[in-house]
Amino acid sequence: MLVEHFQMLARYNSLANHKLYQVCSQLSDAERKQNRPAFFKSIHGTLNHILVGDRIWLTRFAGKQIPSTMLDAILYEDYEELWTARRVEDEQIETFVANLTAEFLHGTIEYVNNAGKTCADPVNLLVAHFFNHQTHHRGQIHDMVTQTTISPPSLDMHRLIRP
Repeated sequence: MLVEHFQMLARYNSLANHKLYQVCSQLSDAERKQNRPAFFKSIHGTLNHILVGDRIWLTRFAGKQIPSTMLDAILYEDYEELWTARRVEDEQIETFVANLTAEFLHGTIEYVNNAGKTCADPVNLLVAHFFNHQTHHRGQIHDMVTQTTISPPSLDMHRLIRP
């Protein structure tokens, strides 16, 4: 059941990202990059952060080591390039969960967190965190969009999965 749940979350992630990026594309580059009261400073910065986090976790899920550094990195200054990278990443996430097994989910991953601490956590918890992290930061972007003249999109899971 957990595998199917994560597959649903991956589908939701792709749909929510698409809807959010569509709305954000209506903003000017200056509006997306405007400093706002948010941890990653702007809509653009937060969109980049989600991509950074996704890449870190997918690398770890693939059994490779990668530090949690540069969480505020701007991977793509250009919005269209960022959106293209987001679509590619979402396809990779859906492929990853399409191949999940119960055996993998019962494993443990050792990694070094942002504070430099070595952690060993259950894979099922880390995959759940992976999807929760995306939702958390999309919520921040949703709030920042409310600070503009554009209406934020509905990102309710049941409305996106079953429109």
